[in-house]
Amino acid sequence: MEGLRGEVLQGVFRTVLQRLLNDAAWPTGWRVDSACSDWDFAVSRSGADSAVRFCVRCKTATFRPSQLHILGEPLCPGGKDIASARVLAVPRVSPRMAALLRQHAWSWFDLAGNCRLEIPGILLIERSGREFAKPAPRTGANLSTPEASRVVRALLAPQNAGKRWTQREIVHHFTDLVPPVPPPSLALVNKVVQHLRDQAFIESLPNRGFRVSDFDGLLQTWRQEYRFDRHVRRPYFTLLQGKALQEKLRSLDPDASGRLAYAAFSAADIQAPTVRQPRTWLYVSPGFEQEFASALDAKVVDSGENVVALLADDGGVFYRLDASANRAPCTNTVQTYVDLAKAGGRGEEAAEAILNQRLKPAWAAVR
Repeated sequence: MEGLRGEVLQGVFRTVLQRLLNDAAWPTGWRVDSACSDWDFAVSRSGADSAVRFCVRCKTATFRPSQLHILGEPLCPGGKDIASARVLAVPRVSPRMAALLRQHAWSWFDLAGNCRLEIPGILLIERSGREFAKPAPRTGANLSTPEASRVVRALLAPQNAGKRWTQREIVHHFTDLVPPVPPPSLALVNKVVQHLRDQAFIESLPNRGFRVSDFDGLLQTWRQEYRFDRHVRRPYFTLLQGKALQEKLRSLDPDASGRLAYAAFSAADIQAPTVRQPRTWLYVSPGFEQEFASALDAKVVDSGENVVALLADDGGVFYRLDASANRAPCTNTVQTYVDLAKAGGRGEEAAEAILNQRLKPAWAAVR
């Protein structure tokens, strides 16, 4: 069905829309107008209560969020006495596409029958979760991999907000970091950048570079794909507490060299304190775990832990640490956010504080 084009595809879309309207709104009286100026077709209904019209633009399965601008702001004809809505019909609508359409006041539906059809104050039909018999193939880049995550961290980090990038500059960016983070390959960067451009998270600049245009949208997409469970979680108990524990941790990595860093709730206690909880959360480099445990005289326990050591699956979690001479380093705020979002408990609440107090102000400053 997704390979259909032209009049055949429009015919299928007409059938799907009529079924949605008949099932959820007024059951009869819908009329299809296939000769609607500037539109592929329109569906309308007149009655004693009100007259409404949906003007539909059809696109094939290759249509991407980055192409939404070509739709423009066309008018739906019909006169002042007809309430109308602009509708995009696409074989498959992703959550990203749906969010952007809503921002631009477009209704939409797809071939599976998922939809958001709205005429404010008169009609709202929403359907979601309907799947095609054949799952959609993964397109673009997989942002859950450690390599792709390195690219996304660099694009979202507050220190880089507003930065103009090229693909080669992203690769080179990782060569001088302290602590060092393995650079992604140019081929991987190319794939990630193309995907982010298709999804309208980044915008091209006249000088062949690009920059992030939708920080929050990119963060929420990465949050959904981020794999917190890749990091081995080790529960430890130590008799060290309070200031003594803090001083010991600072002494273990005074130069923020990527041995350890406050993570999740403990990083949030420093960066945007909101949620109090008794455990100390840390990222620990796997090769440093034995020395770390010995220095704290800490033992692995089945319950009652007061230190949660996350053995970092990838050195990317140590990207641009939040360092201070008075304490052990913290993860970058964007890393803190995604970890909290997946940590459970009151992590969502703590993540929201990081977003509103640290990330959004940094991004807003460069818009």
